[in-house]
Amino acid sequence: MTASTVCFVSARLGEPDGVSVAAAAWMLAFERLGFVVRTVAGEGQADCLVPGLALNAEAPPPARDLDAAIQGAAVVVVENLCSLPLNLPAAKVVASCLRGRRAILHHHDFPWQREGFENLGPWPPDDLAWAHVTINEMSRHQLGDRGIEGTTVYNGVLPAAPGDRERARAVLGVAPDRLLLVQPTRAIARKNVPEGVGVAEALDAIYWLTGPAEDGYGPELERVLAAATCEIRRGIPGSLDIADAYEASDAVVFPSTWEGFGLPLIESAQYRKPLAVGRFPMVEELAAFGFRWFPSDDPTPLGTWLKHPEPDLLDRNQAVALRHFSVDALAGRLAGVLQHAGWALW
Repeated sequence: MTASTVCFVSARLGEPDGVSVAAAAWMLAFERLGFVVRTVAGEGQADCLVPGLALNAEAPPPARDLDAAIQGAAVVVVENLCSLPLNLPAAKVVASCLRGRRAILHHHDFPWQREGFENLGPWPPDDLAWAHVTINEMSRHQLGDRGIEGTTVYNGVLPAAPGDRERARAVLGVAPDRLLLVQPTRAIARKNVPEGVGVAEALDAIYWLTGPAEDGYGPELERVLAAATCEIRRGIPGSLDIADAYEASDAVVFPSTWEGFGLPLIESAQYRKPLAVGRFPMVEELAAFGFRWFPSDDPTPLGTWLKHPEPDLLDRNQAVALRHFSVDALAGRLAGVLQHAGWALW
């Protein structure tokens, strides 16, 4: 029997942003279900690049180009393009091309959850042939309030790759006994870099921001970092990767004011690092699985733990991450989505 093809469509893939990373876990999960994966994106790394899908594209893609890119797929997975329409013309082309075709709209964010998109009008698009998947229960309920049934599938994370703590610290110029706090995010307003810096200052730690400034946040980032009283490291050097960043750190800070999910919540557990986290809505929903975290608006509890570490906390968080957020767990949830939709594809 020939394996069915699942085609992923996104503005960008293969990048360090949350949508790309979550999509990579979905791809591996579909492969474990026996599917062949094909990828289509506006930018980044994909089997087929359709520039009109990119976030900053000057014009949407011709419908014929997109139709050719997804031709033959048993099911198409749309990664947030038709959820938070940062490129609305492209989103409308995607929705039009998928009418009557089996598709999963994988919703990471919705317009009513983001400032500046509240008055978009009826959204997201819907079709009887589609299944809608949200990454949290709050979004599923909000979608239901708008007359669209959805299923919550929490993000899975890829297996933790090995990192090299000693080499990473040597590359960064960080002494073996120096406290290093990593914020594994891009620099945009809602990632709350000032609070992350504040935690590092309070703990007399080096602050490492791994991602670049985006969405026009560059000038503000420069002001925040210039005023910092702690040492700063920026970006991941070319010889290192995100696994090295986690391994090199003594703690992780994730002080966001809003996230649809927040992969560092799970990744920090995978790498057995204590986490100081902001008070966005998803924190409480995921904490209910059994995670134990520290508040990023009060560095004292994390500082106390670092002086007297309790491995039981790291054991617990790692076990919760493996049980509920592994690729195998994700594959099981995706199989349930396909079965619920009545799609006998494998």
